[in-house]
Amino acid sequence: MDQERGSFSKMGFILAAAGSAVGLGNLWRFPFTVGENGGGVFVLMYLLSIIIIAIPVLLAEASLGRHTNKNPIGAFAMVKPGSSWPLVGLLGIICAFMILSFYAVIAGWTVAYFVKAVTGQFTNIGPEQAVASFGSFTSNSWLQLVLLAVFIVITVVVVSGGVAGGIEKCSKILMPVLLGILILLLIRSLTLKGAYEGVMFYLKPDFSKFSFKVVIAAIGQAFFSMSLGMGTMITYGSYVSKKDSLPSSCGWIAFFDTFIALMAGFIIFPAIFSQGMNPDQGSGVMFNVLPVLFSKMPGGSIFGSFFFLLLSIAALTSTISILEVPVSYLIDERKWKRKKASVLIGSIAFIIGICSALSNGGSSFFSNLPVFNIGFLDLWNMIWGNVALSVGALLEAIFVAYVWKTHKAVKEIKVGAQKFTLVKPWSFLIKYIVPVFIILILIGYFI
Repeated sequence: MDQERGSFSKMGFILAAAGSAVGLGNLWRFPFTVGENGGGVFVLMYLLSIIIIAIPVLLAEASLGRHTNKNPIGAFAMVKPGSSWPLVGLLGIICAFMILSFYAVIAGWTVAYFVKAVTGQFTNIGPEQAVASFGSFTSNSWLQLVLLAVFIVITVVVVSGGVAGGIEKCSKILMPVLLGILILLLIRSLTLKGAYEGVMFYLKPDFSKFSFKVVIAAIGQAFFSMSLGMGTMITYGSYVSKKDSLPSSCGWIAFFDTFIALMAGFIIFPAIFSQGMNPDQGSGVMFNVLPVLFSKMPGGSIFGSFFFLLLSIAALTSTISILEVPVSYLIDERKWKRKKASVLIGSIAFIIGICSALSNGGSSFFSNLPVFNIGFLDLWNMIWGNVALSVGALLEAIFVAYVWKTHKAVKEIKVGAQKFTLVKPWSFLIKYIVPVFIILILIGYFI
């Protein structure tokens, strides 16, 4: 295999892909999206979206990637040369690029909060102080730009190291440690006074809050969390050996991703309600709530330090996977060296990311865009993190089902797998259910 491309071992693929899926999408985006969309009813829609839509798309992407051994554009071009289908791969690359530009901003916040925890700034902090501190922090424009630059540079360094030497090695060490810290936080949060009310908000569906907006947000969260619709799993699938089982690997990825997201909710919402705080706090919810939780824990500064360090690491495993999508294109199709491609894409992502970095108080214009009346980061999250991912996943499902054909995809899925007993359910979902659901949701969204 091309040395610049590299390859994964089976466990490396599971952990790297899970690292892509398990990150700020679960620990930052999932809790605040739950809070904005009615709690339990959103969680129910999210779980249904994972089972009915996200897992079939995940398997479709991974099989297309392994079959072609290509990046998103190259994969579509190889299966259907001379057609317009490679534009779907281009959409995925653009989508990954745009998500990286604002994702790295949030990732920078985790680095800063690690420093805050280490230096004891969470000691005896209350809910109002935590909210005020976060607002002051995000409005410091120069600090936001420095943090964005730092995280982009770290991501570029890891991706420049290659697939096995950089991405796989990083994921194998970091993901198990993050899980251990989350379990400790989960136990503490659930034992707080008033935690039960938070659990009820999180788990008990209130169908009076059900709407198209909730379903759109649930599907968008499923795609965002599992890195679908932007070609990440096509790219990672292209690094998987023919000896490895795709159904097994994809099943573990979906399990880890969903499990971590649900754990994050069990940490955040009991803590929110125990402090009498509002669950609908937007993108700052994790940074407003967790410092208060740590201040109430024995050894909270130590737990806080570990948590935000590992959250930074989880964010890194995700930014690595996002950057790998455009980098793999430049390596495959343009024959660039990995380091050159990583530096160029990272530099452009930083420039675009400046708008998001200044959109939480650093700039009045970017914090409240005319016409949209929301911040630039929130707008970018809505466009690229919801709509574009849904469109990308829709077109990928149509391509696999009707252009490449499901029987050919199944043939690839069975390579390396001892058995694949869900051939008929998967084929039915990817041909009919996934496209119809996404189309209806997009229509409802724009209406």
